[in-house]
Amino acid sequence: MITQNLTKELFKIATEKEMDFADIYAENTHSTSVVCEEDKIEYISSGVDKGVGIRFITGEETLYASTNDFSPKKLKGLALELCSSYESKRGKERGNKKCLDVFTYEHLNNEKKQLNNIRKMPDNIPIGKKVQLVNSANNAARNIDSRIKQVKVVYNNIIKEVIVANSFGLYNCEKRVYTTFLIKVVAFDGKTIQTGSEIVGGLIGFELFDNYNVEILSCIAAKRAINLLSAPKVLAGNMSVILSAQAGGTMIHEAIGHSLEADLVQKGLSPAYAGRKGQKIGSELITVIDDPTLFSKRGSYLFDDEGIPARKNVLVENGILKNYLYDLFSAWKDNTKSTGNGRRASYRFKPIPRMSNTYIAPGKEDPQDIMKAQEEGLLVKKMGGGEVNTANGDFVFEVEEGYEIVNGRIGSLVRGATLIGNGPEVLNSIDKVGSDLGFNIGTCGKDGQGVPVSDGQPTLRIPKIIVGGTTQGKK
Repeated sequence: MITQNLTKELFKIATEKEMDFADIYAENTHSTSVVCEEDKIEYISSGVDKGVGIRFITGEETLYASTNDFSPKKLKGLALELCSSYESKRGKERGNKKCLDVFTYEHLNNEKKQLNNIRKMPDNIPIGKKVQLVNSANNAARNIDSRIKQVKVVYNNIIKEVIVANSFGLYNCEKRVYTTFLIKVVAFDGKTIQTGSEIVGGLIGFELFDNYNVEILSCIAAKRAINLLSAPKVLAGNMSVILSAQAGGTMIHEAIGHSLEADLVQKGLSPAYAGRKGQKIGSELITVIDDPTLFSKRGSYLFDDEGIPARKNVLVENGILKNYLYDLFSAWKDNTKSTGNGRRASYRFKPIPRMSNTYIAPGKEDPQDIMKAQEEGLLVKKMGGGEVNTANGDFVFEVEEGYEIVNGRIGSLVRGATLIGNGPEVLNSIDKVGSDLGFNIGTCGKDGQGVPVSDGQPTLRIPKIIVGGTTQGKK
């Protein structure tokens, strides 16, 4: 896509124009999607998207431009245009601080690690086989019950080849292969509408389907929707909640993870955690980790989108805030080093601090013992959507699958539950942490960019949290 010699020529332009730092991000992405709706294949799409992004940093100014044209003439011209745009704005003034001086080559030379073992490249699989998978899932869901009224099935694979070079002398290449499968069903009995969904995927090839049977996944989603039709509404109140490992880490990602991204901290959008490194911000049972080096997880990568090698980052350790998530620019502003979390949706965007695979580390308690010790409350097995105010940590999350807890046992399935609380308060209140660990996957949105992520957690007990639902005596 782009040679080392060409990157050196572009960096020479940056040096001559007195830029403090320069990097180049080149990408070639092949994607295929198959979507089934209304009991038929709605569309099949396959395409290629490739391009180059050039970034110069001088002082506190970031200059960025992108193009689909890989020709040396175009790229050199784009680099000169960036420099000219800055020179016309600043006149003869010169920034008073060199950017990114705190970085060292030693930090860049981490040993690479294998993050997946792609046995079946998705582009080698006939499109007919992908269509067959989608149709099988659709049919399995619809055959569960006549009250299943809508089914949507989505197969998607992305093969992204990335090259990142920067003026430190770094030149890294990586091929990232993502495969995902989603099914969502809607059930209706004439009065009530309920939904059920399942999604699987990761940094993995078509061998994903050696591990998951799409018909079984469809049946799980469909049966959940059907069972919710007759489930009683949860009674609202302040109660104990156990989040099972099956629920994944949606809460830690949304209510806490975003608040630890350095750019939001620096902008004053995370007051609960700003300036609190080394201070207690949560229960001593809580350790929060962001780790892009986990094998085959959806948020994994060998190096981030600035070329910095991926590494495990402990953000909170035994309740003590240890670090934020940094890209190069935010790290420079705090006079520290990047944590390898500079990510971008594509070459069209400059990188910003983002999560990768974020999770609460397992504790020591047996999950079954946590359940047995709880006389009453709500057990959450699957989270739904939600909203979070990152400035203060207030959140509202839907519960897709939740059960009453009665005398330490799982009781009736309930519907209509929401969890209403505050991230920092929940982090402090958790008093039981299981020895298990479960993950879910998603695409995290921020500043108009979506990047693949995974979120995880063990079984957790929140002693008191507001559960939204119906009032006493109503169903």
